[in-house]
Amino acid sequence: MKPTTRLLLSSAAMALALTGMAPAQEVAREDTVIFDLDRTIRDPENFNWFTSGTKRQHGAHQAMWEPLFILNYETGEMDPWLATAMEPNEDFSEWTLSLREGVEWSDGEAFNADDVVFTVGMVLENEELSEREAATMRAQVATVEKIDDLTVRFTLNSPNPRFHVENFGVRIFGSFLIMPEHVWAGEDPATFAFYPPIGTGPYTYSSADTNRAIWDRNDNWWGAATGFMDLPEPARLIWLETGGEESRAQLMLANQMDIAHSVSIGTFEAIQAQNPNVISWHDGYPFAWPDPCARQLEINTTVAPWDDPAMRRAVGLIIDRTQIVNIAYEGTTVPSSTMFAEYGSMRPFIDAVVAAGHGLPATGDAEAAQALIEAAGYTMGSDGIYERDGEDLAVSIHVNSASTEYTRTIDMVVEQLNRAGINARSVPVENGVFWGEVLPFGAFEMSYSWLSCGSVNEPWTSMSRYTTASVVPVGERSPGFNNTARWDGDAAAAYTAIVDEMGTMALDDPALPGMVAEAYGHLAGELPFIPLVQAAKLIPMNTTYWTGWPTAENNYNHPAFWWNHTHQIIHNLERAE
Repeated sequence: MKPTTRLLLSSAAMALALTGMAPAQEVAREDTVIFDLDRTIRDPENFNWFTSGTKRQHGAHQAMWEPLFILNYETGEMDPWLATAMEPNEDFSEWTLSLREGVEWSDGEAFNADDVVFTVGMVLENEELSEREAATMRAQVATVEKIDDLTVRFTLNSPNPRFHVENFGVRIFGSFLIMPEHVWAGEDPATFAFYPPIGTGPYTYSSADTNRAIWDRNDNWWGAATGFMDLPEPARLIWLETGGEESRAQLMLANQMDIAHSVSIGTFEAIQAQNPNVISWHDGYPFAWPDPCARQLEINTTVAPWDDPAMRRAVGLIIDRTQIVNIAYEGTTVPSSTMFAEYGSMRPFIDAVVAAGHGLPATGDAEAAQALIEAAGYTMGSDGIYERDGEDLAVSIHVNSASTEYTRTIDMVVEQLNRAGINARSVPVENGVFWGEVLPFGAFEMSYSWLSCGSVNEPWTSMSRYTTASVVPVGERSPGFNNTARWDGDAAAAYTAIVDEMGTMALDDPALPGMVAEAYGHLAGELPFIPLVQAAKLIPMNTTYWTGWPTAENNYNHPAFWWNHTHQIIHNLERAE
């Protein structure tokens, strides 16, 4: 028996073992889409997404709970879904939501303004509802009121031109999900399990266990009845826990999985060599889709000699991002030129920064960096390391040891710094220590991070993370992991003034790109962090049974199928010929 045949047989056997007992109603494989699940379902009979620890990416918010809007990463537009519009008043302190007519819960009850007002009001009145979207809603909204069955008015605690996208647009991962008043009314929202769950989506809950969840199509879905959208083609959706990269690969080879979580380039190429029906975001290098959280090197600006902006700029010049891409990422990403994720909707702001001369080069310039170091009083020692006053120029770089992506990247940075004359070393630490003790409390000289994460369609969200409002002393927790670099001073104050003004402006204000470039000039001059590369998610997608997956060429939206926008992906799938 050939090795490939043995692998396929073992994969099929493993798939059967993972799926366990057959569902009560059989559905053909060609009518079923099988999604990867990268975690165990801790409590399969708890669908209260408001409480910490209850997950929703096992199909709940991809197939059953629909969002009001879906942000399109390529265009920056908000695609209407359960709602048709959301308009602010002149100063963005009030927002009026217009709901789509004819929407129904899967039990036939109307979805309307009462559900929205009830759900938001429930969150405003219960601080124990702690999930991120619930906490954000509670922090931003003063009151919510029903105008009529399809209209809701939000009055905010303070003006916010991003309120709609931050809360209802699936900006990153999820959105604030509306629950059915007729089911939740009278229940304790902190303990109610909401089981069995219902939603407005085209799929209803069938069954779940700790390693899988099954959803079956509701042929009476409101969207098809009203003409909003045709019924999706898949009759059944399964989210199946794979347990790791090797299992994902085997399931993809055996055509027992249709889309998987990110794998390494070696694994992807091995899958594709044996199953050419497997594709990725790019058809060729870099293959991967860029995740919103671009990677960077965070610098503690309170620690000498890195409190000197010239020394931080020297580090920025030493780092060769192309080399990091080629070696640490094996060509599966691209160098970052700015702090931003490089999506189509962010292009005007990235272009403005680069045109102003503040973008980073893809390759290093060690000679220019060494000139800055020598101007700071350092001389090269016989061992190839700079020294001043009898002490080596040295730095420790903390890195989360949870992923080889992280450690390989910092290993490359360490090597580049050492070659240029800085005695650098990597300090790997466990995930909980990294996020719980090192980053938030400033217990580092430099560290690997993605703390500019946030902006996907406008620049303020990421840029606001480095304003002086978040500066706290080393030893105190940085609020929301913002400005863990403790960047302060005149340049930071000038940057903050511009970013604060941007925060009050409409997202499509034509003045924004120029303001971004101006503010970025202060950031680039002082480099409290150094952008490295775009984050890479190499997501295998199998076209054996289903086509229509999102790709760079078919970019109706992005392929992160664990997010709330997955409704769009499911509606775009078509049976393979």
